[in-house]
Amino acid sequence: MTKLRVTITQVITLIVTLLVLSACSSQYPNQTLVGQTFPQVNGETLTKQKVVLPQHFNNQTTILLIGYVQDSQFDIDRWLIALDMTEVTTPVFELPTIKGMLPRMFETTINNGMRKGIPKELWQGVITIYQDGDKIQRLTGNQNPNNARVVLLNRDNNIVYFYDRGFSVSALNELRTQIDKN
Repeated sequence: MTKLRVTITQVITLIVTLLVLSACSSQYPNQTLVGQTFPQVNGETLTKQKVVLPQHFNNQTTILLIGYVQDSQFDIDRWLIALDMTEVTTPVFELPTIKGMLPRMFETTINNGMRKGIPKELWQGVITIYQDGDKIQRLTGNQNPNNARVVLLNRDNNIVYFYDRGFSVSALNELRTQIDKN
């Protein structure tokens, strides 16, 4: 009889696979959000501060970069670099948004993994959403989950810009035009 050997790497691979499979298990069509009010959702910063959105933004014009799967980080990073290079000063928050019971069970592990890849001085700007992940995915739609959802909220927490087709210079310019209007 052979012994079953399971390595830590195999366990982590299994957990990540299950998370990816459950993250977007329900398909919601992508939406047009301009004119809608951002819903109230619960989240937690990587500094472990519990927050309620959009109240946490203190009625400031705010950019949200929402990601549903780990691969959306590539698109989010392109947006972050472009916003920095074009000297956008509007506050930006990353919202990793994962729905489902399984990811919530591994929330601490997932957040610790993010902390390892993000400089500590940026942790306050990363707000993980697990409990209300389905609410956000229903709002924006989750087709093409590798694309970030870019949301610009005005001071009244209304969505004045929304984009979900992957980074482009023209989309960046449209976002900057909307920022100037608000």
